Amino acid sequence: MVLKILSVAGARSSLIKVSAICEAIKKINSRFQEEQVKHLLVQVQADPDRNRSDLFNDLELPKPDICLQINSASHSIELAKSMELLEPIFLTERPHIVLTFGNSNDSLACALVTKKIWCEGDRQAEPFIPKLAHGEAGLRTFDRTLPEEINGIVTDSISDYLFTNEESANRNLVRQGVSNDRVFFVGNVLIDTLVRCHSEAHRSTILQDLQLANGAEVKPYSILSLQRPADDSRVLSQILQALLDVSKRTPIIFPAHAETLNRIQKERLTDYFVDHFIQDPEPWDERVRIRLIPHLGYLDFLHLMSNAKVVFTDSGGIQDETTMLGVPCITLSDRTNRPVTLERGTNVLVGWHPEKIITEFNQAYRKNKSQPKRSPRYWDGNAAQRIVKVLLDDFYSQRSLDRRGWGIGPAPEEQSETVFVHRPHKGESSPSPRRRWR
Repeated sequence: MVLKILSVAGARSSLIKVSAICEAIKKINSRFQEEQVKHLLVQVQADPDRNRSDLFNDLELPKPDICLQINSASHSIELAKSMELLEPIFLTERPHIVLTFGNSNDSLACALVTKKIWCEGDRQAEPFIPKLAHGEAGLRTFDRTLPEEINGIVTDSISDYLFTNEESANRNLVRQGVSNDRVFFVGNVLIDTLVRCHSEAHRSTILQDLQLANGAEVKPYSILSLQRPADDSRVLSQILQALLDVSKRTPIIFPAHAETLNRIQKERLTDYFVDHFIQDPEPWDERVRIRLIPHLGYLDFLHLMSNAKVVFTDSGGIQDETTMLGVPCITLSDRTNRPVTLERGTNVLVGWHPEKIITEFNQAYRKNKSQPKRSPRYWDGNAAQRIVKVLLDDFYSQRSLDRRGWGIGPAPEEQSETVFVHRPHKGESSPSPRRRWR
């Protein structure tokens, strides 16, 4: 019997994580004469201006089996529309397991539909409710005014498998009352893709294109990545004023999406920026501005981020990636659901306070880039393999079938070092993927 997994992804970061799942499934299927896992990808897209084609090219991600277009609207309308479109797909495809990542509206829609339907079984078998697997479970900011926080709490409460990135997430799930036999500490799937693609990203010419490299010499620069520009225009202008001050010391490269550019024009903030390619400033001339460039593909941005002096962001995923790369990250928020990045010393929260932004930049700029003392536990490039192994083992055990040697990478206690991962401290033990947290 073949395990059928249906992944639902909408956000860019979710597609990056699903690419790691695809790689793990492809690896296990290649070891057997018959297919062991059938994987379907459903892409839910609510922001048509954000083209994801670079991900499919750079990551060799299979094209979605089904692509759903949801018009951008209020959270409630997006949620309802996503549920309406997903339900007939689930009923037709009848997946054993539905997998989703993160805390977006499409993740919550996926979770609710999964646990509210009955699929017809094969060959007169009894109808069944698909199992729900949630990647990046347990991440919390503890701010319930944020829609993503509510999405995560609800999704975690009804999931059958909760796969966690870091130990704080395990503790959060315990406090939420989640049964500990549903929690699996597997590591960070986002890092799987970074580890796999890092060497390939070095072939990018983005530094030369932006006049940031002269041969092997890379000049100092910073990156700005804003996923959600502040709703309050005064807050946004304060951030930009602080960054304008920073740009007197180092160029700030800002890959911007179309909707972000529209926001800049609407708020009349264009004086803070210069278009790098149209206005063609020399990187070190006296016209200090934040340099706008078009949205970058995954490999180009990874290479740009790997060589940056400092990264300014409001993205949780970038907080994770900079921690792995050892690049100083200044988070333009007063909270994060990735406390492990703060513990490793690569990330700092500054909120929207100009003085803090400038102070933290000055401190980070004076430091030489260095890797964290050790990477967070299980951020080793094998998280997706652990997820697939858990799902396969459980699927076969429930059907009283023989378990097989899946050959999909080392168990946590056997994990090897990667170019980004430091070995655990001497005497530190590594638990198995299933760990009881009570």
